[in-house]
Amino acid sequence: MRRSGRLVLAGTLALSLLLGAYTVDGWGRDAGRGASPRFITDAQGRSLILHGLNTQSSAKSAPDGMPTDYDEKFIDAERELLGSNLVRFLLQWRSLEPAPGRYDEAYLDRVETWVRWYAERGILVMLDMHQDIYGPAVNGNGAPAWATKHDGLPAPAQDPWELGYVQPGTMRAFDHFWNTTGEHPGLRDHYARAWAHVARRFAEDPAVLGYDLMNEPWGGSLPGLPFERGPLSDLYQRTTDEIRRVDRNKWIFVEPRAVGVNWGLASGLRPIEDPVDRIGYAPHLYPLPLDLGNGYTGSNRTLIDRTLNAWRDAVTATARRQNAPIVLGEYGLDATKPGALDFVDAVSRVTDEMHAGRVYWSSDPGNGWSPWTADREPTELARRLAVPYPRAVAGTPVTNAWDPKTRTLKLVYTADPKVTAPTEFWLPSEGTVTGGTGTWDEETGLLTVKAPATGTRTLTVTLK
Repeated sequence: MRRSGRLVLAGTLALSLLLGAYTVDGWGRDAGRGASPRFITDAQGRSLILHGLNTQSSAKSAPDGMPTDYDEKFIDAERELLGSNLVRFLLQWRSLEPAPGRYDEAYLDRVETWVRWYAERGILVMLDMHQDIYGPAVNGNGAPAWATKHDGLPAPAQDPWELGYVQPGTMRAFDHFWNTTGEHPGLRDHYARAWAHVARRFAEDPAVLGYDLMNEPWGGSLPGLPFERGPLSDLYQRTTDEIRRVDRNKWIFVEPRAVGVNWGLASGLRPIEDPVDRIGYAPHLYPLPLDLGNGYTGSNRTLIDRTLNAWRDAVTATARRQNAPIVLGEYGLDATKPGALDFVDAVSRVTDEMHAGRVYWSSDPGNGWSPWTADREPTELARRLAVPYPRAVAGTPVTNAWDPKTRTLKLVYTADPKVTAPTEFWLPSEGTVTGGTGTWDEETGLLTVKAPATGTRTLTVTLK
């Protein structure tokens, strides 16, 4: 999304809810405790742990819909310095479908060029249909002008920018899109068919992991849980059905509503029916004190830690309803804030416990949120993101824990005798392994480990 202002929408209510219990259709905080219910696997059957970055937010406003001030050298740095094996690549509906039913193939050609660059470096691509504040016609990004039905109501730009969501024109545009007004029932059909067009282009491309159907959905005048259970779930089902007409291989990732769920509240998404059972869950994480511009210290740290626990439980509960692997599609903060890097470490610990993938926001150089300086040099944030991890496991992970004090990474997994490929770790520097036979490749940063393919295995990697 992100994020320079203070998100004030329903802040007081959210804080009170975060300090108390909550349930959704019988799923309470304890119901979701634990790890992801399943894993994304590669062609060899190995369980994948996915780490990476979002592409630049500059794509939101660029005339051609592509990242600016960004090139293949950045992709090299993502692989070499951060060990990335996933990128969340921002798409714009306005660029894809500039007129109703007319798709810009030149735009998809440009996207395909980027996909090839990532593929050459062994990085998978999650294509994300991005929106913030609906579309440019209401001072946001995402939707084309022809799909922005705001009835002439005002939607001036705001500071902080998040307040744009509650401007009259923006609210009306969302209400028409979700057809809660009953006046524009065809907009969601256009959206679903646009996604099917993307899927048709990339269905056979092994570098594309899948499709993130909508960034941080907002219900307009329809509040959180009814919005998720109704129009949002309906859109996801409709879009999944359209995609599966042309692509039965890729993962389809769904996001909950942003307001509330990003802060640790429960989601009301219905399970999405998929004939090939490849639904993934891609929530975001922006604890409210950080959204309000605070650091990760003192009482804020205490509240944020409670948020992380609540978020973990709520996310896991929703993933179990969907039978979905978890990829944290966005998290981040101004790394100049007090305690910010400790928060990054905390997110790493929590997502490792969940066996969830994670994708940091974002790649834009030269701002406080970025792992790169304006001169494209790595920051201290980049070094905190460069955490050793098992990227491909020859079985089902049970424990994945990095201890920075001892510089050891412990992986416990249940070996799958059908998987003959080795377990792979990405390491920022050379390491040794106990519990298996390891081969280190300095160029790629990969430690490849052979271990017996039976029972519960423990591999301990120690950085030199």
